[in-house]
Amino acid sequence: MIISIITVCYNSSTTIEKTILSVASQTCQTIEYIIIDGNSKDNTLEIIQKHEDKISKWISEPDKGLYDAMNKGIEMATGDLIGILNSDDVFASNTIIQDIVNFHKKNNIEASVGNIVQYKENGKVVRIYSSKYWNPEKLKIGFMPPHPSVFFKRELFNKFGFYESGFKIGGDYELITRFFLKNNITWKYSGITTTAMLFGGVSSSGSDSYRLITKEIQKALYMNNIQFSPYKIKIRFVWKIIGFLKK
Repeated sequence: MIISIITVCYNSSTTIEKTILSVASQTCQTIEYIIIDGNSKDNTLEIIQKHEDKISKWISEPDKGLYDAMNKGIEMATGDLIGILNSDDVFASNTIIQDIVNFHKKNNIEASVGNIVQYKENGKVVRIYSSKYWNPEKLKIGFMPPHPSVFFKRELFNKFGFYESGFKIGGDYELITRFFLKNNITWKYSGITTTAMLFGGVSSSGSDSYRLITKEIQKALYMNNIQFSPYKIKIRFVWKIIGFLKK
């Protein structure tokens, strides 16, 4: 089983090398690693070229945003499974991809969801974001599994479409809604903590970001003809607190 890992980057010179080395250190020997660079202006390309022997395919050209770049990577992919590794993230251990491959070989599913760990720049873990209690119905109140923990069969993109490039930070929410809720794909919780992510990404920083993702969550649900309560989406932080207290 071949697994395609896609990294999208732009001016990522401070982090991209760790990401590349994280992929290169994986024990799995059937990885297709694809990097899509958005025509970086720093020395990101020099780092990519330095590690070209560790990368299956890469391009550097202007794009129309994050999700357009992801779509380019998916179009280039030939693997049985597709996973996304952001340019400032690393895999949680060097066996993650083999663990994912083994899980999919044992389970007749179209996608798996897992966990990620978020940490500060000093290395301190601040959050474990788990999919253990997640199910597609929770998309209706604003909850999705952590995107980097989701691994899809590549054929799903041909059947149900790619990422909608019109979103700024909610394109992954829309795609997961379309796959899991609208089209009822088969999936299973893997229990695997796939990714270590630097805390404070574009979709998790500040009130402006919260308002934008709230708007785009609702847009994603409307686009897929999913009935939901806009009020419940707006106060989804309350459900997070309730879920934390239950745990």
